Amino acid sequence: MAPLNEKSRARWALGITSAAAFMVTLDSLVVSTALPVIRRDLHASLQSLEWTVNAYTLTFAVLLLTGAALGDRFGRRRLLAAGLSLFTVASAAAALAPDTPALVVARALQGVGGAVVLPLTLTILSAAMPKEKRTAAIGIWGAVSGLAVALGPVVGGAIVDGISWHWIFWLNVPIGVALVPLSLRRLDESYGRDAALDLRGLVLASVGLFGLVWGVVRSQSIGWSSGEVVLALAAGAVVFVAFVLWERVAAEPMLPLRLFRNRTFAAASASTFLMYVGFFGIVFLITQYWQFAHGYSPLGAGLRILPWTVMPIVVSPIAAAVAQRTGERPLLIAGLGMTAVSIAWLGHVATPAAAYSTILPALVVGGIGMSLFWAPAAGVFLSAVKPEEEGVASGANNAIRELGGVFGVAILATIFSSRGSFVSPESFVHGMRPAFEVGAVLIAAACAAAVALPRRGRQKLEAAYAA
Repeated sequence: MAPLNEKSRARWALGITSAAAFMVTLDSLVVSTALPVIRRDLHASLQSLEWTVNAYTLTFAVLLLTGAALGDRFGRRRLLAAGLSLFTVASAAAALAPDTPALVVARALQGVGGAVVLPLTLTILSAAMPKEKRTAAIGIWGAVSGLAVALGPVVGGAIVDGISWHWIFWLNVPIGVALVPLSLRRLDESYGRDAALDLRGLVLASVGLFGLVWGVVRSQSIGWSSGEVVLALAAGAVVFVAFVLWERVAAEPMLPLRLFRNRTFAAASASTFLMYVGFFGIVFLITQYWQFAHGYSPLGAGLRILPWTVMPIVVSPIAAAVAQRTGERPLLIAGLGMTAVSIAWLGHVATPAAAYSTILPALVVGGIGMSLFWAPAAGVFLSAVKPEEEGVASGANNAIRELGGVFGVAILATIFSSRGSFVSPESFVHGMRPAFEVGAVLIAAACAAAVALPRRGRQKLEAAYAA
């Protein structure tokens, strides 16, 4: 096979990493619409059914930092292929699962594979792109990931209605089978810092995050004040503090804490976490709103939020190009501000009797706002670190996003449950409204964190995007 020139390598890197990110991100939401059918077919209890979602979320969120660190140490291309292989095999196992325990195990293995794949897609893409095209490429990558979030409920609903729930998982198999050899043949190998693997840091981070995520996930079914949840959160916090203390003295830390002394990295981390806490909680509730308050099918519910969630595929590449001239800060502030306004707007107009035409403008505003955030957000993380630390930054970025999503669904669902229920459309909306108000406040706080990002003058921008 003839060697690829720089332009071809960049194009292959963009295509392969975007497809891999799309597949992994899609699975974080696609199962939710199939749960009632899976429960009937496998005769599952409500608690075991809940774990078909939580098993993926738990392993995925906990191991993101680990996946990035392993890729830096042993080779990003090699680990990407390994993660894709595991994800593909686990998807086939989920499709063939005869009962819920087997399905839960397969979903957990999917999460492990996804935790390896997702952070490496961003670092491989960043390393393959010329500087002057990097922000635009990351904008496309972000738009494709955002599209996966948008299409999760739609794809899940369409597959369940048209074929069967098994095909939610079979869909990944041909994609994975194609991506593994392509990644080995068409991507260049790259490494992070030439350092020993921080095994103690890996263990402490994984155990600490596991405790925190377990506590948050279980709170949805047994309550925040239960002994199990309190113990899990407390133990997770203690172990995570131990991880932070170890990273301060480790010779080769997996997450150098000095990164958080960088104003850009710290502000971007706070902004991203708060945004995803609000966003994922709102997506969870607005999808349920169409089903329980208006009686639409899962597919119908997914289609009705598309004006909001599909917008990034159109706007994000444009926003990425604008970021090269203005810097990321103005776009992040504008995008988060628009998103906060749209969520407050939705909480006001989304009633049981609301016509879709009265809700559509708020969805469009929110979609544009999300697009302005998604395009430059990943680039901000990478701009704050050295090239050899991009794997660490990517892992931290994705871990913050996923943890924010886990906390967001748990927190806003708890607020909803304290005020509303699924008894009637009116009761559902009564609980949804305060949850939306809190979501809007959280994203407004993310906007305030983005204001703390340092401005970059024209000379710095030109230097950052120079060839």
